[in-house]
Amino acid sequence: MSADEVRGRIQQMREKAQQLEDRAQHTRDPAERDRLKEKARKLQSRSEQESGMRSGDIHPSL
Repeated sequence: MSADEVRGRIQQMREKAQQLEDRAQHTRDPAERDRLKEKARKLQSRSEQESGMRSGDIHPSL
């Protein structure tokens, strides 16, 4: 996977996480809000981890 593809994938994950956060803020169902926020949090965390690995800041745990 090229660097541009990885950057694009990371950007897509961040955008999706933001969309989930936005949906969570607009839902009235507390359970759905929590589910969306947790999904957004995991996606954001994953994008940060991949970004860090790509830049050499962190190493994946084995």
